[in-house]
Amino acid sequence: MLGYILRRLALMIPTIFGIMLITFAIIQFAPGGPVERVLAQLQGQQEGSLSRVTGGQGDLGGGASRGGSETTKYRGAQGLDPAFIKKLEAQFGFDKPAPERFAKMLWDYARFDFGRSYFRDVSVMQLIREKLPVSISLGLWMTLISYAISIPLGIRKAVSDGSRFDVWTSAVVIVGYAIPSFLFGILLIILFAGGSFVQIFPIRGLTSENFESLSLWGKAVDYAWHLALPLAALVLGAFATSTLLTKNSFLDEIRKQYVLTARMKGLTERRVLYGHVFRNAMLIVIAGFPGSFITAFFTGSLLIETIFSLDGLGLLSFTSIVGRDYPVVFATLYIFSLLGLAVNLLSDLIYTWIDPRIDFSAKAA
Repeated sequence: MLGYILRRLALMIPTIFGIMLITFAIIQFAPGGPVERVLAQLQGQQEGSLSRVTGGQGDLGGGASRGGSETTKYRGAQGLDPAFIKKLEAQFGFDKPAPERFAKMLWDYARFDFGRSYFRDVSVMQLIREKLPVSISLGLWMTLISYAISIPLGIRKAVSDGSRFDVWTSAVVIVGYAIPSFLFGILLIILFAGGSFVQIFPIRGLTSENFESLSLWGKAVDYAWHLALPLAALVLGAFATSTLLTKNSFLDEIRKQYVLTARMKGLTERRVLYGHVFRNAMLIVIAGFPGSFITAFFTGSLLIETIFSLDGLGLLSFTSIVGRDYPVVFATLYIFSLLGLAVNLLSDLIYTWIDPRIDFSAKAA
């Protein structure tokens, strides 16, 4: 098993390299890079001024066309001094060839040196540290709560397949599966956050302004109070998917011959279900855990973060892509790629822990 883990860790290197290379290559041809954004600000197309980007250092993407003179190379550069354009390119690191920029980016990222944001006077790592608590809170608690609900519910539905309980819970699951999380979040705001009815829960931030002055119990209550609505919105869709997955997995196992044999030997239904069926049926549920966690950690929480004014990594990545803040874009991509690969490896290890008959190292050999 140790050899398998080492091989998986070694395979992460070319995987990360491929992800970063493809993204970097796409960025080279993406219109509207940071230089063009500064020029647009100078032309009055956007608010702000050039002072917002003074001191920014860059070694990343491009976004400029590759032909024409220095003043026609970028939209909005007509009439500007070519020396000024060259100074902007040097400020963002675009005065170097693309292969050199990519090589330096990889070397820096291998040491977790992500540089500074183009349009914020702060390091990328500091930005990520500021946003990380929100994303961890949403991703971790959503995954734990949805699995805590869906696994017992899925097992109960499989055991009582076709009963009235199975029918009405299936209706709830289907509704949860059909309604997007952000729509349910809007509904919760209307009902419980001062939209049109009562105002019980807050709709901004992860904690209150007086959080530091609260007791330990008060901090826990305040934290849960702020997370109640966004987590409810996220759990609805997640628990529906994992409940159906759990039910179908258990139904498939319950109908197999070894279950009938165990029952004929006189084992109790509980012993059959949790001593034999559970271990096999849970394998497919565990297989979906990495995807559920990563989805909740990033893409799934993007709209929820926006609706509930939670400034997390998902919202940071989206705004950075729109604003062409390439250091933040590449850093978050790098971190999420590493996280996804690590969680997939963890999933395989949990496989072997639940069912020792699975030996990934033998298959790899």
